[in-house]
Amino acid sequence: MPAPALRPGCAALAVMVRGDRVLLVRRANPPDAGLWGFPGGRIEWGETAASAAARELAEETGIQGTPGAVLPVIEAMDRAADGTVRHHYLMVPVLCRWLAGEGAPADDALEVGWFTAGDLETVATQLSDCVAEVAGLAFQAAHAD
Repeated sequence: MPAPALRPGCAALAVMVRGDRVLLVRRANPPDAGLWGFPGGRIEWGETAASAAARELAEETGIQGTPGAVLPVIEAMDRAADGTVRHHYLMVPVLCRWLAGEGAPADDALEVGWFTAGDLETVATQLSDCVAEVAGLAFQAAHAD
């Protein structure tokens, strides 16, 4: 019997803007351990991206949010020095509206923080790929109303 074909994983990201700040967590586990990114994780079988984003938000930060619009999908590929693919994900960023909670690290988050656009520039080398771009889209969408 042949080995099953490798396929990218699918993950949801909870992108929450509150006022002039966006919510990020410092990741505890690979990929991107130690870097700041959006709360998120695998979409479970039969779960929508929106539901996964809300679930991951609560699991990683304790914050309750309502999922809304989907931002452009991100393709993330992590390669070893020899070029071998270690992780390959399609990530679905979901805008979430804050309902309750101030945030505390849990699950695979080391820290929780609320960042302004200026803060993101200051910590740019500590951000996962595409965080600044997705945050920019989120700020635009949140303030378009």
